[in-house]
Amino acid sequence: MGNALRFISISHKTANVTQREEFHIPDEEKSALVARVRDTFPDISGILLLVTCNRTEIYFESEVVTADSFLNFILDVKAKHEIQATKKLFIFEDTTEETVRHLLKVTSGLASSVLGDAEIVHQIKKAYQFSIAHKLQGSLLERAMQTVFKSHKRISNETHFRDGTTSVAYKSLKVISDTFKKRGTKCGKILFIGAGDIVKQLFKYNSKFGFERIYISNRTFETAKTLAHIHHGKVYEWEKVLANEFADFDVIISAASNCTHLIKRVSNTDHKVLMIDLALPSNIDKNLANQRNILFYDLDSISVDLEETKEKRFAAIGEVGMIITEELLVYNEWLQGAPLRAFLAENKILVKQGVKDFFETGKEEIDAQKVKLVTDRIMRKLRKQTNVPIPQEKIEAVIAEQFSLLE
Repeated sequence: MGNALRFISISHKTANVTQREEFHIPDEEKSALVARVRDTFPDISGILLLVTCNRTEIYFESEVVTADSFLNFILDVKAKHEIQATKKLFIFEDTTEETVRHLLKVTSGLASSVLGDAEIVHQIKKAYQFSIAHKLQGSLLERAMQTVFKSHKRISNETHFRDGTTSVAYKSLKVISDTFKKRGTKCGKILFIGAGDIVKQLFKYNSKFGFERIYISNRTFETAKTLAHIHHGKVYEWEKVLANEFADFDVIISAASNCTHLIKRVSNTDHKVLMIDLALPSNIDKNLANQRNILFYDLDSISVDLEETKEKRFAAIGEVGMIITEELLVYNEWLQGAPLRAFLAENKILVKQGVKDFFETGKEEIDAQKVKLVTDRIMRKLRKQTNVPIPQEKIEAVIAEQFSLLE
């Protein structure tokens, strides 16, 4: 079958939030999953877990494990519903070229729910750092990641595709601003739940909006306290969140990891409450959207709102596609040369010994520098060959040719 980079994927393009939740892999579960993958598929030499709000994708490098068999394994581990029906929510691929093409589209932002969202680049870096930490970067995956980072740099420098800010955190703050502007009232107390990347982005982008009465709550009090101190906010007790005590908040944005239906109720109030659920699994029970005075957004609805830079990004799609095509071509050229590089690496010792034998045949004193010089020349010559493996007689002929040039 041959070594190949393969992938499986469930995303906002194939499944809704509830369906995607089933296959979300929290950070604290990733190491255990990878250990299980290694035990089940010892042939896998590289793996990348790309887990975001909108997608769960696993890229893996293997000679014998197919994407279909790997997907069946993941379904056995994670699926809570009928497996064959759930399997239809996934796409998967077994060829290296199509896998890298898909990876480039995802990491460029072409496949994001918000076109051109640059946040995916930070997420892919984090995912790759995990692979490296577990010594599972693989040769094909490692080269693919180099291609990803080079493409990202080119897209940022050569197009307008990265212009503007369109992350879900920014969009959420814009929704708050627009909501209260329409009402003609000032936004009161805001609660951020969680302390991960999204909440940090909320604080970061708030410099553009200037909301002042911000509270933060998190399972770890010290983490919430630190963020509150840095961003001039206040800590709201986690126990009160667990008890669903939110009576005096105008806005609640929840992005706590692995807290399904953390918020099940909000006491009836005379004022409207804006609730935004940016977590996967969802933190807020969707039935609250039917409650009087609740204005509710989740990841799907927030992502289709307020795309201020859509026109500019749509105009740059062709340029981004061209960059992806060019970088994929470079990757494929490298990939096609892989068998020759492997063959030469395995045979360099034999070539060096053949050079020494020629020196001995000529009864010439062996000079280490001359041996290295001739060996390097021969290896350069052999690199131009297109058929692998190179016959032994061909290698001997190249050695003899190089010796003739020394005379």
